Amino acid sequence: MKKILNYIDGELIEPINGEYLDNFNPSTGKVYSVVPDSDHDDINKAVKAAQIAYNEWSQTSKEYRSEMLLKLANILELHTQEFIEAESKDNGKPETLAAKVDLPRALTNLRFFASAILHDSSEMHDMDGEAINYTLRQPIGVAACISAWNLPIYLLTWKIAPALATGNTVVAKPSEITPMTAYLFSKVCIEAGLPKGVLNIVHGAGKKVGDPLTSHPDVPVVSFTGGTATGQHISSITSPMFKKLSLELGGKNPNIIFDDADFEKSVSFASRAAFTNQGQICLCGSRLFIHEKIYEKFKKALIQKASKLNIGNPRSADSNLGAVVSKDHMNKILSKIKEAEKLGGKILLGGTRKILQGDLKEGYYINPTIIEGLDYKCSINQEEIFGPVVSIIPFKDEEQVITMANSTKYGLSASIFTENISKAHRVAAKIDSGVIWINTWLLRDLRIPFGGMKHSGIGREGGFNSLRFFTEPKNICIKL
Repeated sequence: MKKILNYIDGELIEPINGEYLDNFNPSTGKVYSVVPDSDHDDINKAVKAAQIAYNEWSQTSKEYRSEMLLKLANILELHTQEFIEAESKDNGKPETLAAKVDLPRALTNLRFFASAILHDSSEMHDMDGEAINYTLRQPIGVAACISAWNLPIYLLTWKIAPALATGNTVVAKPSEITPMTAYLFSKVCIEAGLPKGVLNIVHGAGKKVGDPLTSHPDVPVVSFTGGTATGQHISSITSPMFKKLSLELGGKNPNIIFDDADFEKSVSFASRAAFTNQGQICLCGSRLFIHEKIYEKFKKALIQKASKLNIGNPRSADSNLGAVVSKDHMNKILSKIKEAEKLGGKILLGGTRKILQGDLKEGYYINPTIIEGLDYKCSINQEEIFGPVVSIIPFKDEEQVITMANSTKYGLSASIFTENISKAHRVAAKIDSGVIWINTWLLRDLRIPFGGMKHSGIGREGGFNSLRFFTEPKNICIKL
């Protein structure tokens, strides 16, 4: 049984209380490792180490920090296959997806911010010769970086890279459900010679680790990616303490298909947006609005496309979908499908657990599911399911689909498919989402501001937005 360890002050150590949680392989439903069940004592130790390290790390040059991030990326790349296999085993996703998305993006995160910190610039304001103002952007201190279970190494590096690049030190909390690649990354840090205490990784449950971390008086900045309910809880803790806070939360994203869209392309993207990573991406298009003129044709094509997806062993090269992340999550998704049926929804495809053979028979697999006939205001079309489930809804015109698209409390992303560029601009301007794609999905430029509106989050990260988030501006006025 593999034992995961905390990474505190440059060393891999057991939790102070000596307690561990079982870590399951979703593809088999079996425990394959144990993860520290850490608590406030481990957090206090990690924050103290990060505070001490901050005194030196914050004074290092941008070039030094850039070189260290590049070194982390280069060593991580040497262990690519190990990380791909670990990410798949821990999360349930196909190894092919981890190889195509998770690991390349983790490397890009580190290298992008290693470069970005060298090209950042400060502002200067000339007061017509009377005085000049220039703005310094300085690191804040110890940053709490809390990442989600759906894209573990991808999201961990998305947070720690800009935090470290700007001169902060970090206490990171990965999800206790998918801790393995964060643990392996601890070893990368040791191999790279990252100074002690600059990055600390503490494993454990939200109440025992997340709460002490976000409420710690010596942690002035918090970056969190995860569920909206948890985000609300973190906000309630941090706001009275005036901490700097970034929340990237849930989504119930609309995918809008107009009758003039490229048909084959839009069907392909609709399937990808609904089912990639078993639908466990906050950007997934889980509400599919199809113009009434092409609704029946599109529905048949989507069913045909999705029915060909292979749900199987994540290690197999021909598996399109693997297992969902946990038994609890699988049961939650299946209960939502039953709720949809009670509300009058018709299951066009899937809707059931898929039982594989042999060692995989207890794995957490769900057939890709397509549902029609639900009112756009019903709970299924308003609440995030976060699984391989898509609801399809016909619409008659722009005004109606904009109303339906904006009807949820979320506002993370949206996709619009049309060959009419004026229509695309017109509709995009009226959709309440932080990120909108036209004739594509999940095409990311790391320079753009990333985040959501309404209950999908607070603030923006990405590119120089991340560098600004992890720094405080200080204006200097010089009288001439």
